Amino acid sequence: MPTPDRRYLSQWLRRTRKQLAPSGRLSETALVLSQREGGAPEWHAGRLRAILDEELVPSLDELTSIDLLLARPKNRSAEIAEPLSLF
Repeated sequence: MPTPDRRYLSQWLRRTRKQLAPSGRLSETALVLSQREGGAPEWHAGRLRAILDEELVPSLDELTSIDLLLARPKNRSAEIAEPLSLF
């Protein structure tokens, strides 16, 4: 039987894989991580892939940072805002 922390990590990996499955989502997340934390987006993308492939175990800080990015609400202000006048 997996330990509680491993069970949580397994659930987190399953959920995160689903969230990063759409085309471009992993790259977008890597770009945001690089802007926030520094480093090249390619490095962050490689690290995310290694975590998802269970080659690396994320630190609690990494796990939380990735979760916050994936849980952020969609920006609907552009859809709600009134169109600009052309005159």
